[in-house]
Amino acid sequence: ISICRDLPNIEVITFSVNGISDLEPLNQCQNLSELYLRKNNITSLNELFYLKNLPRLRVLWLSENPCCGSDPHRYRMTVLRNLPSLQKLDNQAVTEEELSQALVDGEEITAPPVRRSMENGCRESTESSAAESTTETESELLNFSLEETNKIREELGMKPVPRDKFSSFSPRETDCNRKKRNNVLNAILLLMKELDMEGLEIIQQTVGRRLQAFRKKELQEE
Repeated sequence: ISICRDLPNIEVITFSVNGISDLEPLNQCQNLSELYLRKNNITSLNELFYLKNLPRLRVLWLSENPCCGSDPHRYRMTVLRNLPSLQKLDNQAVTEEELSQALVDGEEITAPPVRRSMENGCRESTESSAAESTTETESELLNFSLEETNKIREELGMKPVPRDKFSSFSPRETDCNRKKRNNVLNAILLLMKELDMEGLEIIQQTVGRRLQAFRKKELQEE
């Protein structure tokens, strides 16, 4: 997610199911209002340190990460104590009573996490039992990725992607390749939001040429 360092004006980020463990690149996204990180490999709630100075963050989906632990109440109270501006956490509305209780039951995070030497990557799916515990079936992964991708497209004023088109990713692809492809797709959609009309027209022309080339290749193969 290092690309986020170059997107200070980004407002919505969806990186669920991507093996992410480090939130440091997000601390420059001052306009970020919605962040979706469900089912990653975030092991420590200290990663919230990087989100504490994001003034517009209102929606966070962090569930099904190792950092959530075995005590749902302590997890929720700690998140809300450190991010009291949230209006929704894990698809559940935040109440004033919870925010008050979080001051008592939540843990204050004052320092970033201590980094381990392992980088984000496909190795985590085999080296970390926590990552293995979050493995989804292909159908679940596609459904959730489709939902979040279409949310971004809606923000950009684009038509949603039909499921039959989105699920064209080959089921024989490895999890690593699928994640990389989804990352590229999400990154492109996020970057498009930074473009003006002239930039979008260039993208449209380039995509048109690429589609023509693919169609020509398909006809030749037939």
